[in-house]
Amino acid sequence: MKMRMWEIPSLERFSTLKRFTRKASKALLLVATFSISGCGGTPDGLMSPSSLASPDAHQVPIVIATTRQSTENPATLFSGERGKLSYAKVAVSIPPNHVSGQIEWPSSLPVDPNKYFSTQQASLLDQKGFQTAVRQSMKNRKSNGKVFVFIHGYNTRFDAAVYRLAQISYDSGADVAPVLFTWPSRGKLLGYPYDRESAAYSRDALEKLLQDLARDPEVKDITILAHSMGNMAALEALKQMAVRSGNVSGKIRNVILASPDVDVDVAKVLIEGMGSKPPRFTLFISRDDRALGASRLVWGSTDRLGSIDPGKEPYLTALSRYSNMEVFDLTSLQAGDSLNHTKFAQSPDVVRFVGERLMAGQKMDTQTIGIGDHIGSLVIGATTVVGNAATAAVSAPIAIVDPATRENLSDRIHAIVPGAY
Repeated sequence: MKMRMWEIPSLERFSTLKRFTRKASKALLLVATFSISGCGGTPDGLMSPSSLASPDAHQVPIVIATTRQSTENPATLFSGERGKLSYAKVAVSIPPNHVSGQIEWPSSLPVDPNKYFSTQQASLLDQKGFQTAVRQSMKNRKSNGKVFVFIHGYNTRFDAAVYRLAQISYDSGADVAPVLFTWPSRGKLLGYPYDRESAAYSRDALEKLLQDLARDPEVKDITILAHSMGNMAALEALKQMAVRSGNVSGKIRNVILASPDVDVDVAKVLIEGMGSKPPRFTLFISRDDRALGASRLVWGSTDRLGSIDPGKEPYLTALSRYSNMEVFDLTSLQAGDSLNHTKFAQSPDVVRFVGERLMAGQKMDTQTIGIGDHIGSLVIGATTVVGNAATAAVSAPIAIVDPATRENLSDRIHAIVPGAY
């Protein structure tokens, strides 16, 4: 009988593992201190169509591509385990009392659509059915071939991913077809390592989704919004597309990186590897993002891209070199997230700004539009890097950052910063 050999780790390796575990425990404790999961306390089975209906509710159709494992249970559809690339569509009902930036989560079943988000329709699709559903969604919204792909972050159940995209789509007011790419997150606070590996596992499937959309002659324009850990999958898929095809598809014009949980050096390599014609990037950062602070503590790496200080070196000079990138610092913005990690979705002004300018296929050019008109006076600390010139320092009022807003909001700026100009 052949003897099985087991390697006995050295004391040094045990020590390294112990230090990593200690860091991870501290980081997760930090997150747990401030966080309650977005779907915590909600019942299972929210994908089962509600037996109730509200004539005043608004329906948002979501077309879905996922690497989650099918549960073969229509009440849940997909779990947090890993599976093959699959497709589905869900119609989400938004209650008439909806508050912009929030998801009104039900606490029990059946769900009252007059008060809470609810599922009205849900079904699995094959690949051809997925393409048909995307085309129908574009037609119904009169979006002229515009598609919006959302990639969620860590600690996100399937139902939470679906409802978050429905909320963003509705609150943004963007008349484009929403497509969800949801990867296998278990939706658990302690599932960070599993989720990170699942995002990497899903890179090829995400690239296939983007390639399929780009090859569809009826799709004219694709905007991508990735949040948190979903940014790693997005950036890797785009770089891989560029390696295979020579460049990222020209239909992918805008990529929004919201609170990216990506090492700064890794992000730089991935973005610079996207060929000679990369898409436009919009980066939403928040220097008070506690979730990214915990991530940095776990990995012991350089800053996470979503929490850098873009007004200080080395980032001020580095970002100014990217003519295709704009950076918005949302640190001064207060939203409903105790971790300051989902401001892009929970701030009504920001999500509406995204809808008006990016999902509609327009560039966020602060030289021609007034940021203050859309994000509001709360973001007077916005730092913007436009083109090749860093146009503001951290904590500079909007009047300095943005000439258009200077004209539009002169009275408000004088009131906030007397003698600013």
